[in-house]
Amino acid sequence: MPAAEIPGLRERKRIATRQAIQRAVLRLALDRGLEHVTVEEISREADISPRTFFNYFVSKEAAMTGDSPALLEEDRISEFIAGGPTGDLLRDLGELIATSAETASESRETLLLRRDLHNRYPHLFALRLAGMKAFEDELALLVESRLVHDDPALAEDKAALKSRARFITLVAFAALRHAWTEWAEPGGEQSEGLAPRLRDSFDQLETLLVQSSRA
Repeated sequence: MPAAEIPGLRERKRIATRQAIQRAVLRLALDRGLEHVTVEEISREADISPRTFFNYFVSKEAAMTGDSPALLEEDRISEFIAGGPTGDLLRDLGELIATSAETASESRETLLLRRDLHNRYPHLFALRLAGMKAFEDELALLVESRLVHDDPALAEDKAALKSRARFITLVAFAALRHAWTEWAEPGGEQSEGLAPRLRDSFDQLETLLVQSSRA
């Protein structure tokens, strides 16, 4: 897959601030208990103002739950729907997800803290799963649009279109889960971040599909 663009200074500062807030809220909640942590304390720990906190998160629970994946760049979404940079749907979908991961604020330290907190407060994990489901649904809709662009006749059978889009989305999520495991689990490759692992997982998926087609 193509090399990623390096985020600008403003974006790097945004990611760093978001990471600082999440580390602060997770450490405080693990130390004191969820109900005993305030936004003011989180802000002091993260060296920001409460106003800045609310520029990033609507509540302390949202900061504890963590960021769900998000497709932020409208131009890249439009490019994907219009045929993508390679013309291969699954490869273009992998690049779209990897590009989105480059703007995420998750770090391995934050991940491990959040895992401990979610084990202690299962309702936070349920909120995290709801965010992932929303992201899956968003991807499925994009895949539907891409499928119709590539073959307008598919629009005539809505049920078949949704079924194919969901299947492709779930395959993509399998590659995403593989990349996440390689990056986040003990012994995984964390140094380069999640996005390179995503590109590698989708490359492996493409190789597997090519080999299967030749069998």
